Amino acid sequence: MAVPATVWALLLLAAFSCCHVVANGRSAAHGVGVNYGRVADDIPPPRRSVELLRAVGAGSVKIYDGNSSVLRALAGTGMRVSIMVPNEIIPGLAASAAAADRWVAENLVPYYPETRVKYLLVGNELLSDYSIANSTWPRIVPAMENLHASLRRRRISSVKISTTLAMDALSSGSFPRPPSAAGVAGAVVRPLLRFLNGTNSYYFVDAYPYFVWAGNNETVPLEYALFQGGGRYVDPGTGLTYTNMLDEMLDAVVVAMAKLGYGGVKLGIAETGWPNGGDYEQIGGNVHNAAIYNRNLAARMAKNPGTPARPGAKMPVFVFSLYNEDLKPGPGTERHWGLYYANGTAVYPIDLTGARPLWSYPPLPPPENDTPYKGPVWCVLADRGGKLNLTAVGDALAYACGQGNGTCATIQPGRECFQPNTTAAHASYAFNSYWQQLRKNGATCYFNNLAEETTKDPSHGSCKFHSSLD
Repeated sequence: MAVPATVWALLLLAAFSCCHVVANGRSAAHGVGVNYGRVADDIPPPRRSVELLRAVGAGSVKIYDGNSSVLRALAGTGMRVSIMVPNEIIPGLAASAAAADRWVAENLVPYYPETRVKYLLVGNELLSDYSIANSTWPRIVPAMENLHASLRRRRISSVKISTTLAMDALSSGSFPRPPSAAGVAGAVVRPLLRFLNGTNSYYFVDAYPYFVWAGNNETVPLEYALFQGGGRYVDPGTGLTYTNMLDEMLDAVVVAMAKLGYGGVKLGIAETGWPNGGDYEQIGGNVHNAAIYNRNLAARMAKNPGTPARPGAKMPVFVFSLYNEDLKPGPGTERHWGLYYANGTAVYPIDLTGARPLWSYPPLPPPENDTPYKGPVWCVLADRGGKLNLTAVGDALAYACGQGNGTCATIQPGRECFQPNTTAAHASYAFNSYWQQLRKNGATCYFNNLAEETTKDPSHGSCKFHSSLD
């Protein structure tokens, strides 16, 4: 007998509802966590952001500071919360137990336990910044020890202290194949592992299969990075079989810890995810792939699979990020990791509890950039619907003209691109000239969110804009 469509809808609703019930103000969701970054214009306020976290079934949330408004909004939700000590104050906390105690008193105690703070993360990707190797790296663990002592004096035992490290902390970088070959410098990491082991805490890693695949897309299948099969990889050193790139990355960390004598330290994922957009020359950043990655991640983590080296191991996992953050500098992907746009609308539907069957989601837009873009690209002043801060544009124009080698020669009076003689027109030429000249050295088409890439040639009359193919 055929089942009416309305009955199917009710059955689906019942299947999902168990994971999104809210009772007495406390969320019953136990899904993957979300990184709640706020480097953006006009994102929803904290209370609305908490509602959006609940709507996707997030079981935990990580913030990059100790923001009081956010921590108050999370009170009573039952969500596990991670707060972060800013990188720049770590030396001071290491040098002074009193300073560490003040930080705890001001940034954690007023909200705990109503806000369920679970992790206190001391810095963000510190070992990726070699400019602070002397000033901060040796002080990471002393700062942790002072903060831990402060928590113990206050009899707060449920908060674990750690830090977050990118994959480049490993000596073999972010593509550690085989995992069994991975290692990590012991001078800083061994004391860190000793602390984590002694306090039963986690080594938190930022692991992004997207970057591995994007840099090795001719040898790593996209499906392998998206948990969709795409082959297997057998580590010749261990004989372990891998079916996805994330497991390879995580086991590389496990191996590196074991080589320093701390193979039993627990592992957590502080950041992972897939960009929903990016620049033209950035392969594979699109809504389709982002949804597939994060949905498959949630479904996988709901089963606590562990990794081939640690089968069945439970680990905290945080997706990056809650919003597309338009004020983040760098390549376009930096601004396109969100589950939500800045106006609070979903980029794509997702259930972070992993309970929703993958087949039940509506169709996704097809991916349009899973192969490298080979056409010309230009960098111009962004179209903001006539809403331009001309002072900011003028400052960016002056910067572009001052950095390159003859970047702005052609917009001088009497030259080919002087007309039209407007700040906006000159900025487009200068942005493009600067970017084309210096992008191989890391320059991006950003200019404090004033610029954007285009595939439409902005040249006019005798004014020639060089392209990425010139």
